[in-house]
Amino acid sequence: MRIAVCDDEKAQRRLIINYLQEWARASGQILDILEFPDGESLLFCWEDEKDFDLLILDIEMGRLSGMELAERIRGEDEEIPILFITGYETYMAQGYEVAAIQYLLKPLSKEKLFAVLDRLQRKRKPEEKLTFLTGEGVLLLAPSDIWFAEARGHQCILSTARGSCQIRHSITELLKMLSGQKGFVRCHRSYLVNLRHISAITKTELVMDDFRRLPVSRGAYRAVNEAFIASYGVRG
Repeated sequence: MRIAVCDDEKAQRRLIINYLQEWARASGQILDILEFPDGESLLFCWEDEKDFDLLILDIEMGRLSGMELAERIRGEDEEIPILFITGYETYMAQGYEVAAIQYLLKPLSKEKLFAVLDRLQRKRKPEEKLTFLTGEGVLLLAPSDIWFAEARGHQCILSTARGSCQIRHSITELLKMLSGQKGFVRCHRSYLVNLRHISAITKTELVMDDFRRLPVSRGAYRAVNEAFIASYGVRG
């Protein structure tokens, strides 16, 4: 999920981002968070990049308020979810005019923000399942359900929260099947792992959320570590 956080107060941006990252860890989601110190910088970015899943806007900002920013964005996109965060209830009616999904007052409640994110996640398009060939037939599985894959000759063992199964695809074929999916990295010549299910990384191994451990090769460590950090990172 790609989220823009726009607030002219740095401390408020950091608070929102910390809450977003906490929600991501708890829900197993990967967030791409971009932060903006004013409406102008977000609008400039919007001209070239419109693939956001959520805009979190402060209303009281410098020359371009969050409400004015929302009105301009609504002129091009009627569907993008907009969440307003402000210290004044008087803006609530205006928020409805630009079809905001929610209006949260400062000080920001973590629980209320989490509820908004949970609801938004449920409304998003269901994840498309991939088709895998097994010894018993065909297996349909959502990419996010895959924790990791281990190469076994010309086949692979897929590990999920519900158990493991052998598929008739090599790890090279599996990489191609998952090429359009975010969050998968090769940590070892025999292992492909889903970043959203990693809880820790060292120079020699990964620790999964269920405490299983996978090897990390020397040549793969830097790329895997950078991808892991980026999956919970913030760009601004």
